[in-house]
Amino acid sequence: MKRPKGLYILRPDAYESIYGAPERNDIEELVEIYAPPQTAESICEQPELLAEANVVISGWGMPRLDKTLLAHAPNLSAIFYGAGSIRGFVTEAMWQRGIRVTSAYAANAIPVSEYALATILFSLKHGWRFAATVRRDHRYPPREHMPGSYGSTIGLISLGMVGRIVRERLRPFDVRVIAYDPFTSAEDAARLDLTLVSLDELFATADVVSLHAPLLEETKNMITGAHFAAMKPGATFINTARGAIVCEDEMIAVLTERPDIQAVLDVTYPEPPAATSPLYTLFNVVLTPHIAGSLGAERHRMGRFMVEELRRYIAGQPLQWEISKERADTMA
Repeated sequence: MKRPKGLYILRPDAYESIYGAPERNDIEELVEIYAPPQTAESICEQPELLAEANVVISGWGMPRLDKTLLAHAPNLSAIFYGAGSIRGFVTEAMWQRGIRVTSAYAANAIPVSEYALATILFSLKHGWRFAATVRRDHRYPPREHMPGSYGSTIGLISLGMVGRIVRERLRPFDVRVIAYDPFTSAEDAARLDLTLVSLDELFATADVVSLHAPLLEETKNMITGAHFAAMKPGATFINTARGAIVCEDEMIAVLTERPDIQAVLDVTYPEPPAATSPLYTLFNVVLTPHIAGSLGAERHRMGRFMVEELRRYIAGQPLQWEISKERADTMA
């Protein structure tokens, strides 16, 4: 393939954090970058800059590719999005044009799965509760009634990219894995060496529940107070997905009534919680500020994924992380 012409379009902070010097150097060997990096605002002010673009290299801050903007990009054939969800910029007009899009969602899934694994293992030791109790009471509490890792049950909600990586990372540990995912077949579950169960059974059975579902209309408020009420004594709920999948008021009510269960929430709805939210003060809640995904140097992995996708694209090879319209409709 002839060396394509390309343009960066993303927030300035995303340009610096996703595409480090090695990634930018490799991209410039593969693509003729013919203009300085653009933002959503600058490209809407000067849409004529899109006229030469065969590819756009992007990340957070990509503008919505509506019919008006696309009219200025007659040669555009592919978007390389060095971040996760593409929902913010894809449109029907883009799909109709046949513009291809690939994303670094798989790269972002790696640190999320690492966070989930660390949190699961610490939860099996009731580490959050013991640490909070020591800080509050200035003494060591009895080390009783913790599940530990041997023979414990881990429940995964959704077996998308993150859920599957978490399952693989759990293989070295002596735990039983169950999962709720209505789109996973029995054959696939057997390959993953896990047991498919209903959502109700998962909450009632697991020592740790880890949520990895995408936020869709069908999954909004999917996790209810009844699910938390059914949890085993001493069980832990982890959310690294989206806060709106959980009925937050119902969760708070149950966590207030049941101090024996723990919630570790990297995401909430709204995010951050309102200043008056009980999530800040409940003894059995740990909040982290949406840190599970790519941060710091981890973001360069997303840029590296896009470099490798560009290599495949130019070589005429299949794109490993290409997202179809049908696939996009099921992703967060």
